[in-house]
Amino acid sequence: MEYDLIVRNGDVVDGTGLPRRRLDVAVKDGRIVKLARLDGARAREEIDATGRIVAPGIVDAHTHYDPQITFDPFATMSCFHGVTTVLAGNCGFSVAPVRRDDHDFMTGIFASVEDMDPIALSGVRWDEFETFKEFMDGRNGRLGVNFACYVGHSNIRRWVMGDACIERAATPDEIQAMRRMVADAMAAGAAGFSSSAAPNQVDIHGRPVPSRLADPSEVIALAEEAGAYGAGTICFLPFSVVQGITKDDLQYLLDIANASRLPVIIQGLGGRGKVDVPSIATWDDCIAFFEKASREGASIYSLLMAKPLDRDFRIDETNHNYPAAPSWHRMTRLPPSERAALLRDPKARDELRHALDNYNRDPAKGTTRVPPPWTQVWIDASPSRPRETYEGRTVADLAQEKGVPASDFVLDMALADNFETQFRYRMETPEWNDAVAVAQHDPRMIIGTSDGGAHLARDDQSDWSSYFLGHWIRDEKVWSLEEGVRQITQVPATLLGFTDRGVLEVGGWADMMIFDPETIGPWRKEFVHDLPGGVGRYKAFSRGVHATIVNGQPIVLEGELTGRLPGMVVRPSQ
Repeated sequence: MEYDLIVRNGDVVDGTGLPRRRLDVAVKDGRIVKLARLDGARAREEIDATGRIVAPGIVDAHTHYDPQITFDPFATMSCFHGVTTVLAGNCGFSVAPVRRDDHDFMTGIFASVEDMDPIALSGVRWDEFETFKEFMDGRNGRLGVNFACYVGHSNIRRWVMGDACIERAATPDEIQAMRRMVADAMAAGAAGFSSSAAPNQVDIHGRPVPSRLADPSEVIALAEEAGAYGAGTICFLPFSVVQGITKDDLQYLLDIANASRLPVIIQGLGGRGKVDVPSIATWDDCIAFFEKASREGASIYSLLMAKPLDRDFRIDETNHNYPAAPSWHRMTRLPPSERAALLRDPKARDELRHALDNYNRDPAKGTTRVPPPWTQVWIDASPSRPRETYEGRTVADLAQEKGVPASDFVLDMALADNFETQFRYRMETPEWNDAVAVAQHDPRMIIGTSDGGAHLARDDQSDWSSYFLGHWIRDEKVWSLEEGVRQITQVPATLLGFTDRGVLEVGGWADMMIFDPETIGPWRKEFVHDLPGGVGRYKAFSRGVHATIVNGQPIVLEGELTGRLPGMVVRPSQ
């Protein structure tokens, strides 16, 4: 056979933003060798893409797949949405480096910050690595998707400082030891360095993650060391990211960027954040900051959440929404009979109402994660109440109609339904939609923020790319198809330094996504117990994605994994 694979008769959108062309794509040894009409050519495998778009595979700049990738080489569910390259190790922690006696310590961080189940994390192949190099080398030949990873600040602090990593600032000698670890990780293929000062990041015992104890001088020194490699990016979450980034933190970002001379990627600028908080004060303020950074030669980008949170929850032990309201969190963990008795106690109700109205806002006392606002919570299903009495109305609206506090209305519903009421938290509002529509057009914004591999009991946002292609491109027409595809392929690949990914060109790696532009979008979610130890998670499926191809080999065809492992470790090019 002349070729390993031919994708025939598709409309090729090559990732550069140029208009689509109807072409065949020929692949040999993992690379594209022809983009042409290939009548009469033969290949070992062919895919008919008639009526479909053939685009580069999507590059996801923000995931937490580093634990999961050790037992799930396909990074499900992202691969079902056309993602061919994932970048893990975000938010200041990674699965390596980790000493053998620190597995429980790192498990406690992943479990708390990213809602990963400790039982599922027992499936991580900790025995295969300690150093970052051992972890990355161990992925070779064992990947379905392409995989890149930051080295996490919290890991490095723990390795160098032991228990002191969550107690104090580092000494000059300790910072030098950490610098050497960053240099070793960059040489071993790290995508860059990630750190976080975000106040909502605490471990399973309520302690701040190690990176939060670092003085700015420490973070800047380690970012500078990463920059000495000459390629890659810095991922950083400033302290004020949750409630709106302050001017002091904006200057801190400039200092990191100027020290490293690498692109600095943050969250919280533009659009609306995960808790619907406008960043800084206005979008004009964001633009002013970006312009100031550009004048100073600092390269700063913000991830933009292009798909609103959409999460089902019940008032039971599966609920992960209330760690900042401890009495609510404890209440949801009680056995059903004890939970019901507590909710019938007027004094307990008074305390619960007060606790939710006064959730923790002090980082010294634990997480500051904001509970879902009742104006964005709906009832999805109730065994005791007819659907027509609640459909399309928020619980805040229903509670006001009944003349009771919204928290009491929710708890009364849960009691009446024996805790089977299915509530739904949807972040989308007209204000959210308008803000994101504007912000995504700024070249300093990176479309994505999936959190793939995390928050599996709620919503890991792994279907963001299907949503973007369906909602923002096809329905809202915020982008042309060609330019929209470029925004989630070539743009992140180039920014991250993955210069051989993100476009379809002769000689380039054959990472492709084949989809129907008329039907592409999120489809359904299923709660499936398929993680180690039988732990359950939500799996978000797509409509309209017909194939995901990595280095010339299909890993997903018509919604099914093929079992092939063509993925590679990806590193920034010097």
